[in-house]
Amino acid sequence: MSQCQSCGACCANFRVDFSIYELDTEGGAVPAGLTVEVNGNTARMRGTDHVPIRCAALCGKVGEKIGCGIYEWRPSPCREFEEGSDACHRARARHGLAALDHPY
Repeated sequence: MSQCQSCGACCANFRVDFSIYELDTEGGAVPAGLTVEVNGNTARMRGTDHVPIRCAALCGKVGEKIGCGIYEWRPSPCREFEEGSDACHRARARHGLAALDHPY
């Protein structure tokens, strides 16, 4: 089982910008209702553009049981984020969570 399911620090740490073509209204899969327009080409997940950061699709409590409400339809930055990466360790540290022993 992925340690992401008991973490969620990345979803409460980073701005999530992506192409508008990933939106369901533009032929993609990301629910447009959970996003804000940045400019004519870029959308952003709601909640990731102000402090405290918390993606609108995040369900649960960071560091405990966590999940993504749109996991199957999440945008490319979320799909590309790697468990155990340097960014993962930074996000975990900012939330007072220990670094992972090894990446999966």
